Amino acid sequence: MDPLLYLGGLVVLFLLWIKVKGLEYVIIHQRWIFVCLFLLPLSVLFDVYYYLRAWIIFKMCSAPKQHDQRVRDIQRQVREWKKDGKNKKYMCTGRPGWLTVSLRVGKYKKTHKNIMINMMDILEVDTKRQVVRVEPLANMGQVTALLNSIGWTLPVLPELDDLTVGGLVMGTGIESSSHIYGLFQHICVAFELVLADGSLVRCTEKENSDLFYAVPWSCGTLGFLVAAEIRIIPARKWVKLRYEPVRGLDAICKRFAEESANKENQFVEGLQYSRDEAVIMTGTMTDHAEPDKTNCIGYYYKPWFFRHVEGFLKQNCVAVEYIPLRHYYHRHTRSIFWELQDIIPFGNNPLFRYVFGWMVPPKISLLKLTQGETIRKLYEQHHVVQDMLVPMKHIKTSILRFHEDIHVYPLWLCPFVLPNQPGMVHPKGDEDELYVDIGAYGEPKVKHFEARSSTRQLEKFVRDVHGFQMLYADVYMERQEFWEMFDGTLYHKLREQLDCKDAFPEVFDKICKSARH
Repeated sequence: MDPLLYLGGLVVLFLLWIKVKGLEYVIIHQRWIFVCLFLLPLSVLFDVYYYLRAWIIFKMCSAPKQHDQRVRDIQRQVREWKKDGKNKKYMCTGRPGWLTVSLRVGKYKKTHKNIMINMMDILEVDTKRQVVRVEPLANMGQVTALLNSIGWTLPVLPELDDLTVGGLVMGTGIESSSHIYGLFQHICVAFELVLADGSLVRCTEKENSDLFYAVPWSCGTLGFLVAAEIRIIPARKWVKLRYEPVRGLDAICKRFAEESANKENQFVEGLQYSRDEAVIMTGTMTDHAEPDKTNCIGYYYKPWFFRHVEGFLKQNCVAVEYIPLRHYYHRHTRSIFWELQDIIPFGNNPLFRYVFGWMVPPKISLLKLTQGETIRKLYEQHHVVQDMLVPMKHIKTSILRFHEDIHVYPLWLCPFVLPNQPGMVHPKGDEDELYVDIGAYGEPKVKHFEARSSTRQLEKFVRDVHGFQMLYADVYMERQEFWEMFDGTLYHKLREQLDCKDAFPEVFDKICKSARH
């Protein structure tokens, strides 16, 4: 039995005990007590287990052989489902919904045929071809720890440690280097999938190309991902990061667009603290650092990154720091961007950081597992977690729309180039186009906020400017509206060709609000 599932079972039993003992009030109204006393230590155990497991398997070079066995086991399960007359059930992965980074849990796990996929290893690093081959449940923390130790990195390395390759392929992923390389899907060179008939297929830009372009954003509704090959590039020791405070919305939009279009910047990111105040950060990798300007921001006792950045805004000064590469990649991990301040309000206090900071952050999966129905409803109505991807030319009107509809700050601004390629997401015209991801995470400060109506307003605006909504978040669109936002031409063609309609639900039926709780 997977130790992770065993620990999860212990948490569930503990929650039942809490209900019996009448201590549910603590979890709802004083959640930080429960998080600090139970979830933080449990999160550390999870991390230690996965780190040791990944290190041992890679050193023993046993992953490739085990991988082939695991693929055959998945094929066996799919063929048994087919042999049983398909049981009038769709298939889905057997991974528990609470283990995903998405804040919601899919209801479909209880009604679909669960196919067990226990694949979390790095299979091969090929420095000659400059690719790494990984299984779908390998996560970003695991990948960066290995690649950086041998002098390589991913061109696009999404922020949070627990994001998995499978989630980033079947959904999407972005990072501050995306203005050069695009989204996570655009650095992938091959996918291996088990299809609805149990066959194993490899797809690339040239081999089974329709499937290759249709897989991203499909959320596991075309087949089961069993491996991915991803581009890698040489890594450097440091990121030279420049912080530039900017005031005035016009100036913010102009400066951000300029820096995003400058390919000499390897990293571009903006944190917007109010409608008219932001800090724009640009960075490049380097092997040399000025000793008096180094800042190892990933150490547990360091201030949360977004608070550190805010300091430059308050001082109104341009500054340069040299940050270790891996620390930079996971700069927002310890505070889960800025979400942790709502769970542990004093989490950035120096005393807390020095005493408990080494255990931070709690696993998002454990936060979901222990939130209970009351907290879930409170969060749904009084909390926003959304990433909207809009063309850069509409950045000003988009920020104003966020300001008027939800008024959540900071806002995360991350540019990316969207190539003109087939699939569910592409520019409206015939050429590549620069977009920006506007991320809003926190409690809305407008009195008129209502989760459904306010989000639907945002969704309509994004559709009107030919933008896209990240599908990990709450989606309130109707089916017709969803397919107005996304291009389903290739997706539906592949669903028909690969006999997916009886095997997997349509992507909308997996991500719509009624499918999650």
